Amino acid sequence: MTSTRTSPVRRLAAALLTTVLLATGCGLNNGGSVPLSVGPGPGGTVPELEGVRITVGGKDFTEGVIASYLVEFLLAAAGMEVSDMSSLAGSNSFRQALVTGQVDIGMEYTGTAWMSYLGNSEPIRDPQGQWEAVRDADLAEHDLRWMPPTTVDNTYSFAMNRATAEETGVRTFSDYAELVRTDPQSAVTCMETEFSVRRDGWPGLAEAYGFDAAAVPTPIMQPGIIYQATSVGRECRFGEVYTTDGRIKGLDLVVLQDDQRFFPVYNLATVVRGEVLDAYPQIEDVLAPLVDLLTNEVMVEMNMRVDVDGEDPALVARDFLEQEGLVSVD
Repeated sequence: MTSTRTSPVRRLAAALLTTVLLATGCGLNNGGSVPLSVGPGPGGTVPELEGVRITVGGKDFTEGVIASYLVEFLLAAAGMEVSDMSSLAGSNSFRQALVTGQVDIGMEYTGTAWMSYLGNSEPIRDPQGQWEAVRDADLAEHDLRWMPPTTVDNTYSFAMNRATAEETGVRTFSDYAELVRTDPQSAVTCMETEFSVRRDGWPGLAEAYGFDAAAVPTPIMQPGIIYQATSVGRECRFGEVYTTDGRIKGLDLVVLQDDQRFFPVYNLATVVRGEVLDAYPQIEDVLAPLVDLLTNEVMVEMNMRVDVDGEDPALVARDFLEQEGLVSVD
């Protein structure tokens, strides 16, 4: 899975540059159609939303695409005419499209907005406090409305295979820190280059948990290699991971608990342009079920079906909503 915290992307996809606003001002006429058809759930369509055009945007990594489709299918089932602009090239592309009105709605991470878009250097590690800060700042600066967050938290962590977990007894980062202090050579930890130097990565983690980062062997690898090497457990006893990556379950990895809450919070939440929500407040009720239904466990399962099992992300998202009784499928 591509990181949501990579260096800023400095261009929008070429398609965005030629977009033309609809006369209604709600959405664009440049996106594709919803990839799969859905019908309304048991409650039927929403009369106030029937036939209203709306454009849903999203990011071009597995979880970002799935999140976009979840929003698209729910809005389509409510009766809206949905244009699909998922898979925009990078976080900044999606953000710019949302701010400029080229898309109307999508799902975003609180930590990404706070640090990457709103320019803050220090995260707020309380999930509710982080969401509230982002909600208030984005409302004031951009009239973007943040709906209540899900508990999905796509943040950093370390993982290990089950043999390493049983051998070391490590379950938390405090346990990991103690292992480093007593036997640093047994704590070989693989990570990406960026993580190894980020303040909210390796140096800050060592300071927060009180261990000597220089004492630990830290091979630098690409993300995909880290997951596989950690599952084998020879070259990487521990590996940097993202907590909702499907390969965690697919490779049967054990994720360490961040018991001192060092890592920033990246809760997934729906963001919508203010003028759209003012015109169609029913959208919030349509999407409200996602707040309680989307958890790390749910996202890991859906991500795994795509990244490990090779399934279509649109089908995975639609299956989930159908199983939850939110949409119907002919």
